[in-house]
Amino acid sequence: MKTNGYKPLTPAARLPKCPTGIQGLDEITDGGLPRGRPTLVCGGAGCGKTLFAAEFLVRGAAQFDEPGVFMSFEETGAELQANVASLGFDLTGLIRRKKIVLDHVYIERSEITETGEYDLEGLFVRLNHALDSIGAKRVVLDTLEALFAGLPNEAILRAELRRLFRWLKDKGVTAIITAERGRDQMTRHGLEEYVSDCVILLDHRVNDQIATRHLRVVKYRGALHGTNEFPFLIGDEGLSVLPITSLGLNHKVSNERISTGIPRLDAMLGGRGFFRGSSILLTGTPGTGKTSLAACFAQAAARRGDRVLFFSFEESPGQIIRNMRSIGLHMEPLVKSGWLRFHAARPTLCGLEMHLATMFREITRYKPAVVIVDPITSLLSAGSNHETKGMVTRLIDFLKGAEVTSLFTSLTHGGHALEQSEIAMSSLMDSWLLLQDLEGNGERNRVLYVLKARGMAHSNQVREFLISKRGIDLVDAYIGPNGVLTGASRVAQAAREKAEALTERQEAADRKRELERKRTALEQQIAGLRSEYETEVVELRRIDQQVDTKTRVLTAERTKLGRLRQADATVTATPHGNSRPKGK
Repeated sequence: MKTNGYKPLTPAARLPKCPTGIQGLDEITDGGLPRGRPTLVCGGAGCGKTLFAAEFLVRGAAQFDEPGVFMSFEETGAELQANVASLGFDLTGLIRRKKIVLDHVYIERSEITETGEYDLEGLFVRLNHALDSIGAKRVVLDTLEALFAGLPNEAILRAELRRLFRWLKDKGVTAIITAERGRDQMTRHGLEEYVSDCVILLDHRVNDQIATRHLRVVKYRGALHGTNEFPFLIGDEGLSVLPITSLGLNHKVSNERISTGIPRLDAMLGGRGFFRGSSILLTGTPGTGKTSLAACFAQAAARRGDRVLFFSFEESPGQIIRNMRSIGLHMEPLVKSGWLRFHAARPTLCGLEMHLATMFREITRYKPAVVIVDPITSLLSAGSNHETKGMVTRLIDFLKGAEVTSLFTSLTHGGHALEQSEIAMSSLMDSWLLLQDLEGNGERNRVLYVLKARGMAHSNQVREFLISKRGIDLVDAYIGPNGVLTGASRVAQAAREKAEALTERQEAADRKRELERKRTALEQQIAGLRSEYETEVVELRRIDQQVDTKTRVLTAERTKLGRLRQADATVTATPHGNSRPKGK
């Protein structure tokens, strides 16, 4: 095959990367920021520029043994330490171990004299001393606006900016420089993004009273990178970027099957339940029993020794436990023993990304084998359909990567097609169960369908879904000429069929008795005929014996009489007693 002279780059020839340690960012950038080059992080107020840079520095020192220098032109060292402590970073300890140097450079605009000889030599000397004191590999400058705020001369400013970036490159340090976003351009001066090797844009926006942060890698010289806009959030463990495009379909699969907790439902799924590590969707209109079925699944999993994490977005844990007690499910002992944990929150508490990060954190800490989200459609109030589907996709991929079985309940409304979930996420699921209300004869009854079950044989029949104080059960719905009958109609139809069957059994018993009577009479008749026949046979044998006896006696008498008469030996008696001489 011709290659037209093209040779792919070896790993050594590719651009060296400096891992940030920020969750998700290294996936987007395929390894991190450009090593030994400056990266510009720009954005508006409150978007997280300083925290982004601080985490890059802290994780470099703590995880990758790369000391760093944080030079601030706005916040003092004490203020910065207090601010990053909310992320769980021990900045004080790293400073004490000489892993990080904090340097606050105070610049008073009134003291700046603009001359043709103005330069950054003093800054370079100070920064160089800080780098050499700990052998720093990483540098943060926060922010450029404070450094150049007193320089109205555009030519001097541009020259010093280029000089600063060139100096950082010559030092071979991986640098992050923060800058505020301009009105019509990415930065206020409009030059930083051109001289930087990598540009990351942070944005903090509010839609429908819900605030979200977004990150976009605008520029990355010498390397491929994700160009989409990715939501990110700031939590108690730092920043996390959760890009849907960075997740691959390479998770492991299991052949192990786990019970649903409902024997008849297991039977509908090939008699063995769901695959472990699969994703399950349970849809239905309000009141069809979605939470009850999810709770039954959770109880069965916890009882067999699987940890279960139950995310509830509508009911409190106490309410769920009380309600499930009415149908024979006792979940409180499982909570006390640690096999079942609830996490309840209102969807409007925060944005989708914060919900997702919270779920990731809870799953990572608790390490469950089964996760239940009830209902996933409640999160629509925290984002659009597209955003919610993206969140569910990331959550499913995360759970499958950890081989966690997940069950999502989804609320549908009347008038929707049966085969349509509320946020069109059924294609992401391995199995799909549908609960539906059927009205008839003045009552509403629940039925269950298995619409999809990948990789397993499953029933295509409708089952009536019964909830009682004894728990959940599935019974065969009556399917006849008049359609599907459930509830009282099914019971009445079953009673009619039972009465008809009883009548048919009675008729069959009567016919059997009549046939038995006829058989008995026939056998008696046959016995009489056989007896008569045998009598005649005996009489015939007696007559034959008499004839034989009589013949023998007569023959003997004739022989005796002939001897008495001394008959001529040549004379033979004829049958009629006549004789004639022999030879004449």
